[in-house]
Amino acid sequence: MTRWLLRLAVFMWLAAVGRDGLDRWIDSTVLPQLRTEASVEVRDRNDDLLRAYTMVDGRWRMPVTLDAVDPAYLQMLIRYEDKRFASHNGVDFLAMLRAAGQAARNGRIVSGGSTLTMQVARLLEDGSTGRWAGKLRQVRVAFALERRLSKDAILTLYLNNAPFGGNIEGVRAASYAYFDRPPRRLTPGQAALLVALPQSPETRRPDRAPSAATAARNTVLARLLRDGVLDSAAFAGATRDPVVRTRHAFPALAPHLADRAVAGDPRAGQHALTVDRQVQAALERLAAQAVAGRSDRVQVAIVAADHTTGEIVASVGSAAYQADGRAGFIDLTQAVRSPGSTLKPLIYGLGFDRGLIHPETLIADRPTDFDGYTPQNFDGLFRGELRVRTALQQSLNIPAVAVTQALGPYHLIAGLRRAGTDPRVPGGVPGLAVALGGVGMTLTELVQLYGAIGNDGRAVDLRWHAAPTPGFAPQSVINRAAAWQIADILLDVPRPAGVQGTGIAYKTGTSYGHRDAWAIGFDGRHVVGVWMGRADGTPVPGAFGGQLAAPVMFAAFARVKPQVDPIAAPPPETLILSTAQLPLQLQRFGGAAATRTLGPRIVFPPDGAVLDGPVLTAKVSEGRGPFTWLANGRPVARTHRAQVDISTLGPGFSSLTVIDADGRADHTQVALR
Repeated sequence: MTRWLLRLAVFMWLAAVGRDGLDRWIDSTVLPQLRTEASVEVRDRNDDLLRAYTMVDGRWRMPVTLDAVDPAYLQMLIRYEDKRFASHNGVDFLAMLRAAGQAARNGRIVSGGSTLTMQVARLLEDGSTGRWAGKLRQVRVAFALERRLSKDAILTLYLNNAPFGGNIEGVRAASYAYFDRPPRRLTPGQAALLVALPQSPETRRPDRAPSAATAARNTVLARLLRDGVLDSAAFAGATRDPVVRTRHAFPALAPHLADRAVAGDPRAGQHALTVDRQVQAALERLAAQAVAGRSDRVQVAIVAADHTTGEIVASVGSAAYQADGRAGFIDLTQAVRSPGSTLKPLIYGLGFDRGLIHPETLIADRPTDFDGYTPQNFDGLFRGELRVRTALQQSLNIPAVAVTQALGPYHLIAGLRRAGTDPRVPGGVPGLAVALGGVGMTLTELVQLYGAIGNDGRAVDLRWHAAPTPGFAPQSVINRAAAWQIADILLDVPRPAGVQGTGIAYKTGTSYGHRDAWAIGFDGRHVVGVWMGRADGTPVPGAFGGQLAAPVMFAAFARVKPQVDPIAAPPPETLILSTAQLPLQLQRFGGAAATRTLGPRIVFPPDGAVLDGPVLTAKVSEGRGPFTWLANGRPVARTHRAQVDISTLGPGFSSLTVIDADGRADHTQVALR
């Protein structure tokens, strides 16, 4: 009895020593790098994939989490590969004994004994599966992984690193490559194929060995049927599902914008855009259709945005992202071009805002010499005297230049900058030619400008990233009454033949020499801009914005949202009168000379001044009292005196307007700090 007890004690001591030694062996394991390199991804506002990039070595490995994978696939994987995954500590000795017995009986390896954890260990170190030293290392790393990571973390490592043939690694990349869909939406047959592929990824690739892929998939399905994971109906349907023999291209939507996002933050693994994947795809198809069949190298660019938030929902830089005769790799939403007549709404809006004109004001369209500058209308004709409303709708040049002269070209440039754009003025000194396109603008900037008009005259933070642009301070470009008046006029601009486009305010433009054709429009929520021309800036004979770009713009609106959002009702301060009912000075536009002698003029603060608050002292000269002062469109004071203290302005930019007894007005922008 004593001898038996002594032997038991020695055995237990040896077991304890062995256990402690094993623990020390496992705990001292140096694990491989767990964070592996992955493809850079660009995703849309709903976290759907827009574009992915290969890693430096040319492999596709797209990060995925458990909740982004079809639960049925996970169930199949564990049941087929490692049914005791939830209970073992890294090594399934029963499975290893079974594999050894099968190999002894058959003289070859029939099934492996590696657990999912051991496979992860091999994948992380790219180790051998056949040599005993390699197998021992896998066992050691598997034990260590189980001690330091959760089961979910280990399974996630497998999903991200398993090989699926060629340069495809990870279940997410495989799902896109073979099924053109994310792994959260797999059929039973697709899930079974993804279970089978990592066992022999090169010999079972569906794009190169469809018969072997089908047989391997069916073997997995048969085992799952036997084990009760699938019923007979699901099994029959999955085996009938053909294995697709082609490998799909990875998503490459919004490629130009994706390139800009990656270039802006090259270290980030994921980039989230405000783009809507479905809208982006629809507008890319529209862009391709717009140039299809044309042999004149005409290109197209489209930008669509929500002007209530500033978020870009689609940005199409060219008809096709490829090195073709149209220079498809160039992002033409960023190309600086002449805007043609597209600045005219801002010109008239500034005129409304400053009380120089009204939509019903009569204005002359006749040959005019503006100090040596003698512009012509596009058709060479003149209409005589007509309403401002009609002059804008017909895009007449002489009236627009006359109003620009009264405003001063610098004020037009200042208005563009308040909208958040960066107008490029040739020589740095703006002249009257800026009214007709003598300034450089991009399509994105014009969308930002028209977005401001649609947004009650306030600048929008146009962006493709969710976070607000650092340092952007929204300013009033024109007051909300003027913005509504512009929208009301543009709603009635004639549509292209065969297009209805009800509820969309829009303007077209054609630059000098027919180099650029534009169409920009907005409704109560969205703004869409289209540019068409040649990427190299050479003329496109006979191209007009109304004929070339406008139909594409209206088609884009239909794809952004099937039904347009109505433009809001006029603000209460909007002056809605006929020409005869207007104050005498507003009935007929007198030109620059009249504006210098008529009406009030704010002498302090000057336009664009930055002052210390909280009380602002404003001064007016000329005009006839009483004077009504408005801050950001709201009345704040009424006085006969030429000076008034205003204390209702908060920090930041504000719009200040004075109106005299005859309805004449002046306007300035000021910032309090």
